[in-house]
Amino acid sequence: MIIHIFLISTFLVSNAAESNIAIYWGQNNNEGTLTQTCATKNYSYVIIAFMNKFGNGTTPELNLADHCDPSSNDCTMLSTDIENCQAKGIKVLLSIGGADGDYGLVSTEDAKNVSDYLWNKFLGGNSSSRPFGDAVLDGIDFDIEKILKGKQQRHWDELAIFLKSYRNSTRNVYLSAAPQCPFPDRELGAALDTGFFDYVWIQFYNNPECEYSGNDVDQLLDSWKRWTDSLTVGKVFLGLPASPAAADNGYIPADLLCEIVLPVVAMSRNYGGVMLWDTYYDKQSGYSRYIKSSLCTQQKPSQCRGNDCRRKENKWWIWIIIGIGVAVAVSVIFCLGCTLRKKKKTQGN
Repeated sequence: MIIHIFLISTFLVSNAAESNIAIYWGQNNNEGTLTQTCATKNYSYVIIAFMNKFGNGTTPELNLADHCDPSSNDCTMLSTDIENCQAKGIKVLLSIGGADGDYGLVSTEDAKNVSDYLWNKFLGGNSSSRPFGDAVLDGIDFDIEKILKGKQQRHWDELAIFLKSYRNSTRNVYLSAAPQCPFPDRELGAALDTGFFDYVWIQFYNNPECEYSGNDVDQLLDSWKRWTDSLTVGKVFLGLPASPAAADNGYIPADLLCEIVLPVVAMSRNYGGVMLWDTYYDKQSGYSRYIKSSLCTQQKPSQCRGNDCRRKENKWWIWIIIGIGVAVAVSVIFCLGCTLRKKKKTQGN
């Protein structure tokens, strides 16, 4: 019983300290290759960004900055990089959408056509021409940030359903989404309600109403709770900029993230980890490396302000449980030792 309490307490603390990290790659040539990104061992998921033209009768197009030219078919060279990442146990997904581009779905048929294209060109289907060669991606990421012709789009849920229908006994089709932190997301709300998304990395940046700001973590944590209470399936990730330059706002200093924010969000039943935008900025700042290091698990409490104190107190009860568990375990072991010694002494007499 005591050992069970101790193990459970230790698990809770390690869960708070441990974070899987997802990273976006593909929008800056100076971020290095996909193979180099995965070789850092900092990431569990790499999202290739973006396919930012598709749907509404358009021919789908990739935009991977200067990494390769899709029109010349030289992105097939990424096949080896993708397989190198997957060999390390890293899931590689293709992100569709983005902040810029020409994309949208106008009908159920449109959603079906796009799902067929993604399946045959990037996933487990077959096509005479595949942009990434023979590599089979693990899934598709929905980063839907634009409204088509000023109208709310209502077919992303159907696209998710069609994509998930391709999974079989030997291969899953993983789906992820990157909604904005204002709840619910105006574009992806219905899609998330399908329950088909395995990972949801919420963008807690460029959204002043629900991100970290001015040393105040309360609105971020309140928004996080709304999201995690609402999503009944899949893992939820805290989406952040990897450096102050990566977004207009929402950056959280790494030490504050580790000391105050992660211990709280990691207690959520569906916590998955941290998503960072993006590889280039993370390479410059070392943000993911800090999160993965022991520095993030051995933070010393700093002077807190206002409601931050209340938040920080939430994690100390775990250490109290551990202390009690250890003390009781030691007492039991000591008493057992006393009993054995008395028994031996009695037998000797």
